Amino acid sequence: MEQKKKNTNIQPYVSVAPMMDWTDRHCRYFHRLLSPNIRLFTEMVTTGALIHGDRDRFLRFDPSEHPVVLQLGGDDPAALAQCAKMAEDYGYDEVNLNCGCPSDRVQSGNFGACLMSQPELVSDCVAKMINATTIPVTVKCRIAIDNEEELPFLTKYLKEVSNAGCEEFTVHARKAWLKGLSPKENREIPPLRYDIVQEAKTLFPDLRIILNGGIKSCEDVQSAIEDFDGVMIGRQAYQDPYFLAEIERDIFGNANPLSRAEVAERMVPYIQNQTEKYGTPPKTITRHMLGLYKGQAGSNAWKRYISENAHLKDTKASILLDALAQIPNPGLINSDVTKEHA
Repeated sequence: MEQKKKNTNIQPYVSVAPMMDWTDRHCRYFHRLLSPNIRLFTEMVTTGALIHGDRDRFLRFDPSEHPVVLQLGGDDPAALAQCAKMAEDYGYDEVNLNCGCPSDRVQSGNFGACLMSQPELVSDCVAKMINATTIPVTVKCRIAIDNEEELPFLTKYLKEVSNAGCEEFTVHARKAWLKGLSPKENREIPPLRYDIVQEAKTLFPDLRIILNGGIKSCEDVQSAIEDFDGVMIGRQAYQDPYFLAEIERDIFGNANPLSRAEVAERMVPYIQNQTEKYGTPPKTITRHMLGLYKGQAGSNAWKRYISENAHLKDTKASILLDALAQIPNPGLINSDVTKEHA
């Protein structure tokens, strides 16, 4: 990625993407331990789930997660406005409208990437959400859909929606094909077009444009924040979560992020609390931690121990300490957590 200008923000903007079935509140708590400065997003939550379902189950989060963003899925301006107000009432720092997911399930509800074909409707949704809340309302989208030419399509979309009051867009630098490609294929087959997002930033210098797609290293992050107003990281952050600690060190300048073992130790009391307070099975939380030792000696032993034991009846939070014991030189410190749960 060509570096064209310095971003003069004192605090870089780096976020972890909303990922269905992955970035739940347990995953976000884990990610926050790895990076105190990164911005966290919820999974996409539909307006129907919040209005008609168990609102607290979907919206509660640990205070340590701040700054945290609620991503909404929906196409009804009134319902989105109602849910944006819920986000503010629960203490979220921002509410984001999903206009980027290409899955058939999302399309059947007329939201996600298919909304990019309806910029007037998105504008109405955004305007109603902004009027309903005092927290920022942002949009996540693609550069285009189907056979549309990328730059003209994205330019029209950004102009229409920004006129409704949206000042920040996270743009996945791939086109979304609504028919013929699975969500996984939509993340891999359409080529990354950072140049299109860069041109959009040039055309709309007053908008905050966050780059998403293909970010896999601290070098990628640094390059992106030189050219854009921030960067969003997707699956790399989930599959290799210690990447977030490397960002904390190399991008945010924290010389001493927690070690892998320290993070595992600090998850023990969290798991115990969630089990005692809500009846949450440990496996619901430990599943997000399987990649913690990715690329390290003992990674397979760590994953195998958790995978084989987390689902067993009467599994306790100390399973993480037992898993650490399978790793040669895990970097474990002699902490009070270890002593208490040994």
